[in-house]
Amino acid sequence: MKPTDSEMEILQILWTQGDSSVRRVHELLNKKDVGYTSTLKLMQIMFEKGMVSRDTSSKTHIYKALLSKEQTQHQFLDKMIDTVYNGSTARLVMQALGNQRASKEEIDLIKAYLDNLENA
Repeated sequence: MKPTDSEMEILQILWTQGDSSVRRVHELLNKKDVGYTSTLKLMQIMFEKGMVSRDTSSKTHIYKALLSKEQTQHQFLDKMIDTVYNGSTARLVMQALGNQRASKEEIDLIKAYLDNLENA
C-alpha cells in the first residue's frame, strides 16, 4: 500500500516522534491552512487502511505507525527508479550525487558500500 503525500507526512512524524496523539501530529505538521479536524480525519482514514493502529484505552487516542519506514522507503524508491529512471539505478545515483553536495563522510560511506557490493 502506497501512502499519499499527506499520509507520508504523518508517517514521518510517527516514525520520528513515536506513538502520538492527533493533537501532537497536527502541531508538528506546521500547516497553517490545515485544520485539526482535517488531520483527525486523515488519521482515521489511515487507521481504516491499516497504516496506523489506534489505542483508545484513554480519552486521548494514541496512534502508532504500522508501516515500517524501511519498507515504505523501499517501495517508493523502487517505483521512482522504474518510472523516473527507466529502471536504471545508476542514473538515479548519478542524478542524486550531481544535484546535492555530498560530504566527505557520505562519499566514504558510498565507496565502502560499493566495495562491499563488488566483493559480495
